[in-house]
Amino acid sequence: MSAGPSAAAGSPAGALRHVLSHLVTPLLMCIGMGLAYLGAFHAPQPHDLRVDVVGSGPSAQVLAQTLQDKGDGALSVRTVADRATAAEHLRTQDSYGAYIPGRAPELLVASASSDTSATAVEKVFTQVAAGQGAPLKVTDTAPTADGDPTGQGIFFLLVAVSIGSYASVAVIGGAGAVLRLRVRAALALGASLVVSAIGAVFAGPLFGLVDHGLAGLWAMAWLYSAGILLIGVGLHTFLKRWTTLGVMVLFVMLNFTSSGGIFRPELQPGFFGALHSFWNGAGFVEGVRSHVYFGGYALGGNLLVLALWFVAGMVLTGLAGLAEARRRRAAALAAVAPAASAASAGPVRPSAEEEELEEEMEEAVGV
Repeated sequence: MSAGPSAAAGSPAGALRHVLSHLVTPLLMCIGMGLAYLGAFHAPQPHDLRVDVVGSGPSAQVLAQTLQDKGDGALSVRTVADRATAAEHLRTQDSYGAYIPGRAPELLVASASSDTSATAVEKVFTQVAAGQGAPLKVTDTAPTADGDPTGQGIFFLLVAVSIGSYASVAVIGGAGAVLRLRVRAALALGASLVVSAIGAVFAGPLFGLVDHGLAGLWAMAWLYSAGILLIGVGLHTFLKRWTTLGVMVLFVMLNFTSSGGIFRPELQPGFFGALHSFWNGAGFVEGVRSHVYFGGYALGGNLLVLALWFVAGMVLTGLAGLAEARRRRAAALAAVAPAASAASAGPVRPSAEEEELEEEMEEAVGV
């Protein structure tokens, strides 16, 4: 790998400055990854985690109020009239647990919605049942596929598709920098088809993360991947060698942590919970869950999120095309400058674009 223009000039001080300037990117990645991942995952605590107590009598009301008061903001407890209503709330992800008191207490959960949320709810009501001197029966109304017992396989699929997408941005933007933008955009769409197909193979025949709905999963993976690639290709025109850091911030640091794939917003700090409502990773994870496990409930909203990110990629790519057209016109005007000016400029040095291309390829760092 080339040491860069400064090093080629034979100046140790210049070479050192060149290396130090390149170290800025991985150090910023280290800081960003630490802040994002530790900030989102290091101490999950429930807040306003919605649960139901089944029953309409005074005892159910007292139990619900007691749990609400003792939870100190951790739970949001309400009573519902019957088991069917509680099960419907779980299906629509309007609650994450439903406790049915009695001589043989039962807890309804939907682990496909979030295994960690179901575990948090089970921990609470196991203690409640123990206080009543009875063992707790746990019924999972929406179990995950056999190939994804923890329900977190969809999150790791998100990781694979994301890395394939943003790494392709570095290649298309760096090695393909000499190509016209429309060609790079076509390559981005083609790469998204390949990446999403690989994701579908992982999810279906290879690991069995889902046992049905594979075509819909692939379609969402393609829309998600294409959005990342188009945004990345568009950003490259403006950010150049900083594109790798930019897409990592957008599609790794903020994306994975707000996706709800490991902890739902009710177990995370408010910042990541807020991102969950409109970030593209959350749209993919929740969209796949809705499609595969909850009969398509609220699927339209998640598809809208993915579609809006795709449209943002198209708009950004269009803006990049306009910017590159202006640069070409400026370069054409500069090319007709008097030959004497070029001759008096001294030895030929690499162009700014050549230097930026070399630096970008050097700094294309993966997670």
